[in-house]
Amino acid sequence: MTTTDPADMIHRPLFNADVLANALNTGGSRPLLKQLEGPTLSVADVREETSRFMQALQAVGVEAGDRVSLIAPNIPECLHLTHALQLLAALYVPIHPLSALSDQLNVIRDAGVKVMLFDADRFEGRAAEIQREVPDIRLLAIGRSELADDIHELAASCTPQKLIPPQVDEHDVTRLGYSGGTTGKPKAIPSCQRSGFLTGLYMQAVWEWPEKPNILSCAPLTHAGGAMFMPALLRGGTFLILPRFDPLQVMEMIETHRINCMMLVPTMIYALLDHPRFDEFDLSSLETIFYGASAISPARLKEAIERIGPVFAQFYGQAEAPMVISYMRKADHVPNDLNRLASCGLPSPWIRLELHDSEGNPVPDGEPGEIVVQGPLVMDGYRDPDLTAEAFKGGWLHTGDVAVRDPDGFLRIVDRTKDMIISGGFNIYPRDIENVIAEHPAVAEVAVIGVPHEKWGEAVHAVIVLKPGTSASEEELCGPVAARKGNYQAPKSVAFVEAIPQTPVGKPDKKALRAQYAEKMKA
Repeated sequence: MTTTDPADMIHRPLFNADVLANALNTGGSRPLLKQLEGPTLSVADVREETSRFMQALQAVGVEAGDRVSLIAPNIPECLHLTHALQLLAALYVPIHPLSALSDQLNVIRDAGVKVMLFDADRFEGRAAEIQREVPDIRLLAIGRSELADDIHELAASCTPQKLIPPQVDEHDVTRLGYSGGTTGKPKAIPSCQRSGFLTGLYMQAVWEWPEKPNILSCAPLTHAGGAMFMPALLRGGTFLILPRFDPLQVMEMIETHRINCMMLVPTMIYALLDHPRFDEFDLSSLETIFYGASAISPARLKEAIERIGPVFAQFYGQAEAPMVISYMRKADHVPNDLNRLASCGLPSPWIRLELHDSEGNPVPDGEPGEIVVQGPLVMDGYRDPDLTAEAFKGGWLHTGDVAVRDPDGFLRIVDRTKDMIISGGFNIYPRDIENVIAEHPAVAEVAVIGVPHEKWGEAVHAVIVLKPGTSASEEELCGPVAARKGNYQAPKSVAFVEAIPQTPVGKPDKKALRAQYAEKMKA
């Protein structure tokens, strides 16, 4: 609940829109936003663009609380528009550009999206498909389009003004995200002002940033990639946008622009390491590579440290408690300790974290238990009260991630509860098997799933991508699993593939794999 009472305003907390407005209003001519093609924008330029887009959105009727979506590649407008929505107190509803039409329609309908902005060059066709299915949606184009008004033309007639943040309450929803859908239909996850602000604050306090970040952004700006902008703004750094992830272009940009900071998902790290021209580039300017969003192979992480340097820092979180549940510092990455490299670090000092068994009791160190957390970082709840009750059972947020804690306090996630395989009455955690198989020098990626089996209920099945120009037999890959984990955990079948399917946010799509191989096993 907002207030205008002067007595209450004295201690009114600040939120992300306040920090953004303060920083953009006072940043001046310092270079901030770089593009491959186009001018470098100063802090003042970014403020002016944000102000113009705010006014353009207001002109088409966008108000506080309205749901607004954006579908675009990595372009500066992604930042300007999402910042404008923050400052209008509208709800941003991310739509991943690589998602299927059916998934995008599910999000738009469930969220009640009023306005959708789209990149005219790349997504005009998809916008037309969406409008045919949702005729009441208001479309705005980023660029010239016969389908909708161009937001640039609307903004061009607006005079930039000082940015004024809205008065909001900590429980007001600022973003309506949707789960990746790897375990079922995507569900709505409201992000409130408090949680969003604390995520950024904890990132600033805990993460290891270069003194002056020179950030290369190739992760989707409409999603997690946008989180890197504020550190660049607040720490006097720069932010170079790549339209998409291309390993060769990434390495060229690191060398040319002396990039010192990035955020990558594990599959991007693998793509860099496996590129045939990797050794041609000078990547010595890199100081920190933040990685997360999905599990990384300890063997491949060891390879990355050896070939790129001790620059890797891991973050762990989920949309319900974003990005900062735990953190593993660069110095905690011990290259010759694969157990440590399988860790997601130490719990954040600003949350309460325990590992619980299925009855809600804490488990001892070394025993697997579900990560449960408490604290102001945690979301207020899902839109569905039944889902909220299930997630908050016992007064804790249940993450669905099973982990063990070592004597030094480091957490090692062994798997998602929904990915666990039950074979012959034994609980089998796929990630442990993946880590063993990935130690083979020929393995680029591996995903382990359970497939139906008449006798055991489920059998362990491995899907493996080999590095170019290498070979390996099933026995070479599965034998070490039997030797180290027991025969019952060794894969009973193996599929060699060219690529493992990924979700739009870069996670191995085990839901798709289970469906695919369940059908194959029946055939």
